[in-house]
Amino acid sequence: MRKTDRPRSGASPGSAQGAAGEGGAVGSRHTPGFTRPAARFASAVLLAGSLALVAPAPSSYAGASPVQSSGSRGAAAEGCDEGPAACHGGVKWLYRYSYSLGLHPFTSPHEVRRQLTDHFWLFPVSGACPARIRPADECDLLGGNPVRVEAVGATRLQISTLPGHDLGDGLHIRFAFSRTFGFHYLVVSAWQDRPTRCTRSTPCAVASRAGAWALWKVLSATLAVTAYAA
Repeated sequence: MRKTDRPRSGASPGSAQGAAGEGGAVGSRHTPGFTRPAARFASAVLLAGSLALVAPAPSSYAGASPVQSSGSRGAAAEGCDEGPAACHGGVKWLYRYSYSLGLHPFTSPHEVRRQLTDHFWLFPVSGACPARIRPADECDLLGGNPVRVEAVGATRLQISTLPGHDLGDGLHIRFAFSRTFGFHYLVVSAWQDRPTRCTRSTPCAVASRAGAWALWKVLSATLAVTAYAA
């Protein structure tokens, strides 16, 4: 006897559309299997590119204004605590140096700054200054060079030179700390209220900038190690 049932594979036009819909669903289920490796590869490339772009120290921290404490507000107007743009019509940076402190993913910039201000003997020329410094503190750096602590912010420290300093008074130095993708940076910026005997002399100014670069390089190397204990 001849069977009247049609084979399962011979679908009717109506069922063909259903099969096409099912086939599309099946195809869509398999699509992520092909695109997932490509997506992972693309993500890895983007991450590598991002790390390459942010490897240099971000320049925005160099010009950031420090967070003033109440003790330093009195000196801010005269001491140009807001930065060189506020000093006598705007003076230029004497120098701005950037240093890497290495990879410290579990340490914040605030903790590195606190490590320095709470253990100021880490400063290469701390001299007769106290171990813990606070805004408005005055002390002598190595060689009898008087300075004042102008401001201590969350991620920055700012000091200024006083009369009797070898480089003259009215020199402001800001130490700004930052972190990008776990890498820490120190940016040291300096400016002055008015030209001094040293900055008027080209040989002295060049020697001063070179000496400052070497000095803050020592500081950055020290903080790169002590940051592990911060």
